[in-house]
Amino acid sequence: MRFNDESSALDAVESPAYVLNASLMRKNLELIDTVRRASGAKILVAFKAFSLWSAFDIMRPLFSEATVSSPNEVILAKKHLGGRSHAFSPAYTDKDFDIYLQNCSHITFNSLSQYEHFRTRVLTADHKISMGIRINPMFSPVDTDLYNPCCPGSRLGVTADLLPRTLPDEIEGIHFHALCESSADDLENLISVVESRYENWLGQVKWVNMGGGHLMTKKGYDINKLVSLLQNFAKKWGLQVILEPGSAFAWQTGPLVADIVDIVNNANIKTAILNVSFAAHMPDCLEMPYQPAIRGAMTEESPEHSHCYRMGGNSCLSGDFVGSYWFNHELQIGERIILEDMIHYTTVKTTMFNGLSHPDIILFDQQAEEQLKVLRHFSYEDYESRMG
Repeated sequence: MRFNDESSALDAVESPAYVLNASLMRKNLELIDTVRRASGAKILVAFKAFSLWSAFDIMRPLFSEATVSSPNEVILAKKHLGGRSHAFSPAYTDKDFDIYLQNCSHITFNSLSQYEHFRTRVLTADHKISMGIRINPMFSPVDTDLYNPCCPGSRLGVTADLLPRTLPDEIEGIHFHALCESSADDLENLISVVESRYENWLGQVKWVNMGGGHLMTKKGYDINKLVSLLQNFAKKWGLQVILEPGSAFAWQTGPLVADIVDIVNNANIKTAILNVSFAAHMPDCLEMPYQPAIRGAMTEESPEHSHCYRMGGNSCLSGDFVGSYWFNHELQIGERIILEDMIHYTTVKTTMFNGLSHPDIILFDQQAEEQLKVLRHFSYEDYESRMG
């Protein structure tokens, strides 16, 4: 079956399903590549936000290096993306460290004690590995502590007062991460703080990794400013700039398709219960929290949108709901609900809580012979295999 547009394809899929739109991802990749070429920065794929390896064929022609934080991510990058990875972990273990040594070009340590513990193994590896140290600039525009790496008492990174005036010779890089879906203005402010607090060390290293959170594919993001900031920083300090955006690669590349299973009314609040769970399939909605966009719905009442509903998940968790939404009609059992922008982070953070049916992962690619392709279908065996 051939589809003229995404809407007709979404009508055809069996729910629940995440549907990645290949055309939208290609546009993101092209924009990110433009930034890379214009700025001279190295840009990595952050697996913590997007690791749908079945879709890496779309990504690999432009981006083949990843940033990884676990042995499983290291192996996935080697097997399905190809290049050596840049690693950061809050705590490497002796048991797993050989996997990093075999497959990484850069290893960043979260503390000086981790560096001291593993330095000899890195120096005696069978290929050159560049070592870095993560710093904590104690500044971030992120308001939610759950996503703020620089909140008071953070376990991530070394503060300036704990760094030696002269870094060990083997430390070639500095890594910092303080953004989350942030703007170029936020990066400008962050760079200013880093330069003021870490000026002594910036001149001692060959590269600086500015972490993730650079949402350059969001509409209205100031790309020219980003390029200028990266160029100027690299020139000023004579080093290589590295970015590892997560959401930017998969931003607005596809929805989660759901159906209404029931509609209940309690205290004059109508809840449309879906065949997906916010807790299990869209956890950031409850953790951040944030209210996802629903196609055809408004988050404020208007004369055209006067029918109000909460969206309820199908788990037993009492708080598994998000609301309120206004529609231009009364909702019906069996009606399709399209939850927008549900590819980045969502697909990597899902659980099988309550043994709920896990959404399929589907690729919609109008350039392909098979326009709708099921990348992954989950079954009872997937649930059983996690439990024992």
